[in-house]
Amino acid sequence: MKKLVVLSGAGISEESGIKTFRDSGGLWEGHDIMEVASPQGWINNKEIVLDFYNKRRKQLFEVKPNSAHIELAKLEQFFEVNVITQNVDDLHERAGSKKVVHLHGELLKARSDKNEDYIIEWEKDLKIGDNDPEGNQLRPHIVWFGENVPMLDKAIELTSMADILLIVGTSMQVYPAAGLIDFVAEEIPVFFVDPKPAVVSRQNLYVFEEKASTGIREVANRLISDFL
Repeated sequence: MKKLVVLSGAGISEESGIKTFRDSGGLWEGHDIMEVASPQGWINNKEIVLDFYNKRRKQLFEVKPNSAHIELAKLEQFFEVNVITQNVDDLHERAGSKKVVHLHGELLKARSDKNEDYIIEWEKDLKIGDNDPEGNQLRPHIVWFGENVPMLDKAIELTSMADILLIVGTSMQVYPAAGLIDFVAEEIPVFFVDPKPAVVSRQNLYVFEEKASTGIREVANRLISDFL
């Protein structure tokens, strides 16, 4: 089976009703981004940060995967598919994708404030006083601005081994995720699905200026006809 690596971003989840990371005013759900997505924001006011992610977590249970998520999962019948996502939701998994790497963390997990290796499943509200076994406060398992991206090496490894790269729902302007394309050999075909794709200069690039649901359907049909 050919190795298909999918790099997904907020655009694919937006069609399920999850708001994108940043709106036109530079805010995220009414908050300054650094207030809720930085280590300093956490130090300044843990309750605001916890409340913000508690609301995001609740919203996650109110939405479901859309046709783009489902089409990607179906491609596992024909390819060895690895999804590398910038999204913190579990919609890829719920759609049936078996191999998903979350670059920016996961809403349905929590980790220790002091021990980054202590990570647990977490589906309810996270509150002050929810601690790890050593008494340290638990925090959202989200990669904030200025923090290391623990899964980046795994993502680079997968991308460098790809026979086909599919980019969907991401502007390709947020690093380090945007830099993953640099690890794909020039001869490898790259399919890019986004209503406003950023300019990427490379050979074997196929751009679909469409939203995720319609674009992924077109790409899936082409992959099955051209690469099997």
